[in-house]
Amino acid sequence: MALVSIVMGSDSDMPVMKKAAEVLDELGISFEMRIISAHREPDVFFDYAKTAEDRGVKVVIAGAGMAAHLPGMCAAIFPMPVIGIPMHTTSLGGRDSLYSIVQMPSGIPVATVAINGGTNAGLLAAKILATSDAALLDKLKAYSEKMKKAVEDKDARLAEIGYKEY
Repeated sequence: MALVSIVMGSDSDMPVMKKAAEVLDELGISFEMRIISAHREPDVFFDYAKTAEDRGVKVVIAGAGMAAHLPGMCAAIFPMPVIGIPMHTTSLGGRDSLYSIVQMPSGIPVATVAINGGTNAGLLAAKILATSDAALLDKLKAYSEKMKKAVEDKDARLAEIGYKEY
């Protein structure tokens, strides 16, 4: 049973959405991943979003490029948290995607991460789940310690070899 559902409207979003999947994998969180277009196949999308709760999904991570609004449509149907990832676009650099996700009407919230923020979307989903899962919270704390250690190691290397060799 998948606790998180990752959905994108196109496989061109895969490099970003894959980062969310990698975080969930690392933390041992079950997930499903789908390519569904709310605009090109609305019947398939509606069934996906309407049945997610019954399938055991607790959080949806949805990507959106341009002004397409997969996260907003998920939030309109799925009663639990939805995290939107705005995709970088060539025309407006992802600002169109960002605005379409953050400017939701009252009563239909969508959490939003940075443009192309797949890793943070995965981490935010994990943090939401960790509010009722102590073991997952411990894994998140260990993940944070690992990030801290990586920075400390880089600083030690810089001190050892200097900026010219770094």
